Amino acid sequence: MSERYAAAGVHLDSAEEAKRRIAQLVKGTRTPLALGQLGAFGGMVRVPPGYQSPVLVMSTDGVGTKVLVAARAGIHDTVGEDLVNHCVNDILVHGAKPIAFLDYYATGRLEPEVAARVVEGIARGCRAHAMTLAGGETAQLPDLYQEGHYDLAGTIVGVVEEALALHGERVEPGDVLIGYASNGLHTNGYTLARKIVFDGLKLDVGDRFPDSDRTVAQVLLDVHRSYAAAIGPVLGKVHALAHITGGGIEGNLVRVLPAGCDAVVDTRGWQWPQLFRVLMQAGKVSKDEMRRVFNLGVGMVAVAPRDQVMDAVRVAKDAGVATWVIGEVVPGKGRVRFAER
Repeated sequence: MSERYAAAGVHLDSAEEAKRRIAQLVKGTRTPLALGQLGAFGGMVRVPPGYQSPVLVMSTDGVGTKVLVAARAGIHDTVGEDLVNHCVNDILVHGAKPIAFLDYYATGRLEPEVAARVVEGIARGCRAHAMTLAGGETAQLPDLYQEGHYDLAGTIVGVVEEALALHGERVEPGDVLIGYASNGLHTNGYTLARKIVFDGLKLDVGDRFPDSDRTVAQVLLDVHRSYAAAIGPVLGKVHALAHITGGGIEGNLVRVLPAGCDAVVDTRGWQWPQLFRVLMQAGKVSKDEMRRVFNLGVGMVAVAPRDQVMDAVRVAKDAGVATWVIGEVVPGKGRVRFAER
């Protein structure tokens, strides 16, 4: 049966070798909260002690077509770290601390070395956040994926004290918008970025990126930044957080605005990194579309009381993350507006 299965495109021996390598990486992420055995049907973690009313916060996401850049460059660990950091940020906006992660890796023909590199990055991201990689799935789907291609997704579990969870209802007129610097494209807009760079500019991963001393691969594979260290210490002082992913500042900041408030973003508050200017000019992309597709240098926005801004900026600086005051909250109808002054 296994010979027929291999002829159909699924190689069980490769799967076993991949599982062996992955198990060693997973073992290195286990924290005191982890329960059960490696390789079990489900992963288990304890809820951390000390919570009076713990709430579990869960999120699932992927890294999109950034994996195509990774495959083209033969660099596979960074997208694994991207995945973890993206998911950490998604629950950070609710004030949650990550405790467990699950990954899903699917490909046409399983290459143990590639799978191990991907999980190496996932494990590195988990260790950086003291989070258990509790399990996952590695699938061979030869009829779904082209040779050398794979897909990557993850699910994160975090915990927050119910009374401290952030939902956005505390946002009020007079609050200040703090923008936190992104580290490049993060994990959004790659379908457009790839078309501009590879098809429009005719560049490949080893070529120099325009107006840069770095290669295309280095620029496009910069790891999605985690804001846990830059924001964690001030979680009790900010009124809301918005992770700037697909949809840009407008599409994500609006998700934490109460019905009676508008967020006015001052477009002079920060400068776009050159990467985005290159994409805009080379791709002839309108400013409005750039704002909808890319983060434009701002990977997270905090909505903070005016008297907490200096403390938030200081904490971010200590964590090595640049910040800017990029606007304010005013009475309104729950919209995000850009001030072009």
